[in-house]
Amino acid sequence: MQSATLLDQPRAIGSATVSSKRRDGHSCLDDLHQAGALKVVFPRVQHRVEGILVNTAGGVTGGDRFDISARAGAGSRLTLTTQAAERAYRAQPHQVGRIRTRLSVDEDAELLWLPQETILYDGSALSRRLDVDLADTARFLMVEPVLFGRRAMGEGLHDASFRDRIDIRRQGVPIYRDGVLLKGDVEATLDRPAIGGGARAMANLILVSPEAEGARGSVRALIGETGGASLLQPGVLAMRLLACDGFELRQRLVPVLDRLTHNTLPTSWRL
Repeated sequence: MQSATLLDQPRAIGSATVSSKRRDGHSCLDDLHQAGALKVVFPRVQHRVEGILVNTAGGVTGGDRFDISARAGAGSRLTLTTQAAERAYRAQPHQVGRIRTRLSVDEDAELLWLPQETILYDGSALSRRLDVDLADTARFLMVEPVLFGRRAMGEGLHDASFRDRIDIRRQGVPIYRDGVLLKGDVEATLDRPAIGGGARAMANLILVSPEAEGARGSVRALIGETGGASLLQPGVLAMRLLACDGFELRQRLVPVLDRLTHNTLPTSWRL
């Protein structure tokens, strides 16, 4: 009887598809489809299309499903971010919230994938996957910040599940793959010196651009000793940053994003 009750509980389902194109020398919206608990709003900006994803359900819990698809058409510039931090709340037993994102960037196009933090609460169960397909001359920047509880609020993360997978391909060839699996007492795992050294916040950043090698030095200087930045191959820069909490993470991360976006970081990041 209890299992039937759990299955009958309402769950948030949302999807959004966005694409941009170049017309008369400018980037403009090409296609938009949104359904369920996921919406996209477009503030007025110059020289690019900027979309802000809004989860009208207020967060993600077990059984929720969100699908995002975006494409930057040839020669266009597309930026996607979120209205605020995403929140993964306590899930019912054996239920997992899922977020799947698929991005593609055509020739001479640029896509910036800049969601704000994902906050994991105790008891949460979240599975995310990001798949990116790049043309040979495409430019791409992504960041994925995660907060493991809110330390300032005295919140712990002793029973949670977080599975994250990132797969980036250029011309069909893998150039970056990353996987994270944290389960059970996440705080105890993060306290281990070889994993987090007590950190409660993390950011993963990838830049695919001819500017990658030139940016490496300035990125290293901005993140300090609690992060690292490496050139994986020509034109591919990877950065990982750890911090004690979300405040410190932003202090180090926002200057990096300002540098790599040429000071065009979406306004929602500063609200």
